[in-house]
Amino acid sequence: MRGPDPRVVLGLHRSRHERRILTEALDLGVTSLDTSTNYLGFRSHHILARTAGDLLPKFTVSTKVGYFPAPDGAGHSLDPMRLNSAVGEAAKDLGREPDLVFLHNPEHSLRKAGPHDKDLLAAACTVLDDATEKGLCAAWGVASWDPSPLSSLVDPAVPRPSVLMVRAGLLVGARTLDAADTLINAWNLARGEVWGMSPFGGSASASVWGSVDPRLFLRDGGGGLSRVQAAFRAAYHLPRVGSVAVGTDEPTHLGALVGSLAGQVDERTVQEYRRLLRDRSRDQPA
Repeated sequence: MRGPDPRVVLGLHRSRHERRILTEALDLGVTSLDTSTNYLGFRSHHILARTAGDLLPKFTVSTKVGYFPAPDGAGHSLDPMRLNSAVGEAAKDLGREPDLVFLHNPEHSLRKAGPHDKDLLAAACTVLDDATEKGLCAAWGVASWDPSPLSSLVDPAVPRPSVLMVRAGLLVGARTLDAADTLINAWNLARGEVWGMSPFGGSASASVWGSVDPRLFLRDGGGGLSRVQAAFRAAYHLPRVGSVAVGTDEPTHLGALVGSLAGQVDERTVQEYRRLLRDRSRDQPA
């Protein structure tokens, strides 16, 4: 068994929640587990407790609140009472208090809130801040697929999260990367307090990874790493994050990703890539 490595978080989005991937993760030193109330058809917490309840104490477990069952599958809400209830139910369903609870994609509801969006964000963050004080979770954060609507809303009235999770990787656009940086700076978050997610844009087997060679972003040509490994390693710099949540049901794939951390990223190449992304973004119509 390898020693713990907090830089890789096993994400359970689209996962089958099989016990074998959890045991393999522990063997690889992956001791952080990320799920959400709405994963696996709102059954993720129950399935984890039933199939791997004895393993959960070995993980740092994070989950998310913000999506709720609805007639069409799922609806989003930042209603303080519903969020508070969801945090309590997460602890009950998991059989333990989560180490971290994220406010899940708050921008989903904020886009509809109009001039009251700052008050809505502040109230939602306050719920999670209070839940932490009450011991319903050890810490709280914000997970945002599109941080653009959030960057202008941060002020002293909005409690500061312990962790921010944003999209990371070579397929993230310039506007999203810049918005993430703005939010990171506004909350004065250290690199270890920022997580990346979806480093492959949804699939490590997508055709794009056979068309481009991400090893260009690594020193010495990647040192024998594969294209997929190089893409994962580069995600830690787009934007700069301390950990990356990645989903897989295949132990071999997870092992390869852990192995990619030995690669060294060429920061100059990353900065040039971001400059090219910004130039391209400015040339596109709004």
